[in-house]
Amino acid sequence: KDQGLPAGEGVDGSMLIFPNVGPNFQANLGISDSVEMLTPFLHNHTQVSAGDLIQFAAAVAIGNCPLGPKLEFMAGRPNARAPASDGLIPEPQDSVDKIFARMKDGGNFSPDEVVALLASHSIARSDHVDPSIEAVPFDSTPFTFDTQIFVEVLLKGTGFPGMPNNTGDALSPLPLGSGVNVGEMRLQSDFLITRDPRTACTWQSIVNEQDKMSNAFRDAMATLAVIRQVDPSQLVDCSEVILDLISASGKPATYVFLYPGTRVSRAPIRRPYGPGRWRQA
Repeated sequence: KDQGLPAGEGVDGSMLIFPNVGPNFQANLGISDSVEMLTPFLHNHTQVSAGDLIQFAAAVAIGNCPLGPKLEFMAGRPNARAPASDGLIPEPQDSVDKIFARMKDGGNFSPDEVVALLASHSIARSDHVDPSIEAVPFDSTPFTFDTQIFVEVLLKGTGFPGMPNNTGDALSPLPLGSGVNVGEMRLQSDFLITRDPRTACTWQSIVNEQDKMSNAFRDAMATLAVIRQVDPSQLVDCSEVILDLISASGKPATYVFLYPGTRVSRAPIRRPYGPGRWRQA
């Protein structure tokens, strides 16, 4: 709205209804795989709307990750009538002020709720920020929904997993991979949000607090899942079809350090000692 653009109709599945429009926006590069995988289901189950299918797929996917929270699934969204406008999705090179303003404008999200949604980066990878490499994770445990990313984004950056000076990435603390695994990417937006005075303490408070992270993410996703629905109370709660939590090892979050003349080692994170320590990392 603050750009003078139509805000769209929220979670209406427009990327599936108009697959040659939204997925081609710069901020949406990387979702084409999801669009291609979900489109056959949409065609085979015409009684299911595109918005419902995307929300269902997201809840199932999160639930399939070890430690992933069980998200609610509300059904009954109408199909998109038009594609969303370009420029509505924040990008990793945007300033923190711009990101927070857009999230406030789009869904009335507070800065703390933005941090909660960024827990999704615990199980995310990038194909397009650095075009020279694919499937680059944002933390060292990309298949487990844990607090590891809230540690690693705080660590001192030492290099890039691929080419340097890409728009939207920052120095990574774990840039080098092993074998077929590429190194870890750190998004500029994540790096800056961890150090912003509005969110630094919230970010640090999530380290090794799995329940806090999961609950905050679940609540923020419940808000995200019904944005701009005319009357969310008319949606039907079908959450019983979503899987229950899959357990994981339960290991604490760790940070990487290097003793002179030794291999890289890991130490468990106990508790952060306050904003000063982490913001100096």
